[in-house]
Amino acid sequence: MFSKINSFSTKLLNIAIAFSLAAMSLSVFGNVVLRYVFNSGLTWSEEMSRYFFVWMVFLGAIAALKDKMHLGVDIVVNALPKGLQKVAFLISNAIVLYLLWLILEGSWKMTLLNMNSTGPATGMPLSFLYGIGVLSSIWMMIIIIASLFKAIRGKSDNLTIVQSSGDVLAEVNTDQEEKIIAK
Repeated sequence: MFSKINSFSTKLLNIAIAFSLAAMSLSVFGNVVLRYVFNSGLTWSEEMSRYFFVWMVFLGAIAALKDKMHLGVDIVVNALPKGLQKVAFLISNAIVLYLLWLILEGSWKMTLLNMNSTGPATGMPLSFLYGIGVLSSIWMMIIIIASLFKAIRGKSDNLTIVQSSGDVLAEVNTDQEEKIIAK
């Protein structure tokens, strides 16, 4: 059940990131063509491309956290014995949870404050812009809490805080091989 939810959320996340990138690119490119070829432009293009960029960055942060691809220095943690690695993993994730709580709290306040404010060109409520902070912090908290539960229950031997890109590529290749074998 959990793997199906995880798979669905990953697909949804990737689709949302791709949509944000495509919409931002098309909006900017279309406005450039209209401005230089037809001497007109879309007044809302710059504002919407900024919104799509903000959403893409926050959604990308979720994807990076899920794959443990955020920047980090783990040389000291890797040098520790296995028991202390688990303690360092738990402490670092607890700190991340606290920081995500601060982002959630601040984003929620900004979303409520800007509920009646609108963008100058689109007329869209600015709460849509600030709401991504709420969404991403909750989603990231769920990822961290699930990781903490796995570590505490001993279900996860992978206590890495930062994963190398080679490890991610190896996992992707293994997943693709398993899908081919299943067919």
